[in-house]
Amino acid sequence: MSRNDNSSGKKFSGRQGGGPKKKSMARGNAPIKKDSAPKSAPKGAVKPAAKTGPKPEGIRLNKYIANSGACSRRDADIYIGAGNVTVNDKIVTEMGYRVKPTEEVKFDGRRVIPEKPEYILLNKPKGFFTTGSLEKGSRTVMDLIANATKSKVAPVGKLDRQATGLLLFTNDGTLEKQLGKPKNGIRQIYHLELNKPISFEELKRIEDGVTLEDGKVKVQEVSYIDNRPKNELGIETNSIKPHVIQRLFKSLGFEVEKLDRVTFGGLTKKDLPRGNYRTLTKQEIINIKML
Repeated sequence: MSRNDNSSGKKFSGRQGGGPKKKSMARGNAPIKKDSAPKSAPKGAVKPAAKTGPKPEGIRLNKYIANSGACSRRDADIYIGAGNVTVNDKIVTEMGYRVKPTEEVKFDGRRVIPEKPEYILLNKPKGFFTTGSLEKGSRTVMDLIANATKSKVAPVGKLDRQATGLLLFTNDGTLEKQLGKPKNGIRQIYHLELNKPISFEELKRIEDGVTLEDGKVKVQEVSYIDNRPKNELGIETNSIKPHVIQRLFKSLGFEVEKLDRVTFGGLTKKDLPRGNYRTLTKQEIINIKML
């Protein structure tokens, strides 16, 4: 597996037959059909206009709440049904309620305002926490994207303080929850640097699965990086978190000295220097929502 996500061994790929034709009836044997074509309307007749109802005003309440970043639409439905949402200080439990521009919505007593969905990709450098730390003077990834948006965004998943690589931020609660579920299998590729060389047999053992205290851990693929020392690896997974990767190698007697996420759900580090960020393109947003 190369640094540009090209495997040196097997390539990652996915592989995704009609009936006999009926004989047409001969023209001479076919039953004679009466001309059933509708007669044309008299010349100058006016066709009735198609019926169109008025466009519903406002935005559905669950979408309004989700767009504020408070939670996903599905969770919003639960909170609405439980009476945790008010519109103009009146409890609303109607699922199809549409919020008008002049109305004020509160969720658990706190006013919520829809925001434009934001999708920001950061190439995280080492030394930054993903979440807040009690250490005085510690830096977080939020410091790195402070000028990216005024909206309240959150990271999708975590990278440890010394880990580097791709980290996605969004205020799209539905997408954040979708990508955060291990069962959804978001493809991720990491480049690792171990404290010592590792044998091919040990790589095979990792691919077959390693049992830790809380269960068996299995990756999709692990291989050496082209033209690099045997302590540098590429590892592909769709469910294992970075700290579990470190535990996996530690159980085999290795320390992960460097961990860099180079691919996340089809997003790559191309043209994104360490410590920099960018917003996703429209096509990238469509692609990642389809995962």
